[in-house]
Amino acid sequence: MNEPATHDFELRIGADHPALPGHFPGRPVVPGVVLLDRIVAGAEEWLARSIRVCSLQQAKFTRPLLPEQTAKAFLSLRGDELKFEIVREEVRLAQGVFKLGPAQNAESGE
Repeated sequence: MNEPATHDFELRIGADHPALPGHFPGRPVVPGVVLLDRIVAGAEEWLARSIRVCSLQQAKFTRPLLPEQTAKAFLSLRGDELKFEIVREEVRLAQGVFKLGPAQNAESGE
């Protein structure tokens, strides 16, 4: 496949998310790890299969996402690289690249 496959979806983290009280008390910000988890979940839903992340080759968080704010996630899959970008009101909040491995074998757990 020469051209990357692309997908986008809305991303919103509710104010009741369990990671928010400690990040940061009194002025919660959605933690980067929560955003990364949502990117992987969105990719799995798009591809209709589980994916195995081998590494996070690059990640840059330039602006915060606050609870209850809606952003848009853009995904691009080319070979074993899953690139992502998170944008809110035309401002980039985060971007990065996951290196994916072969799908896990359900029978052996590998």
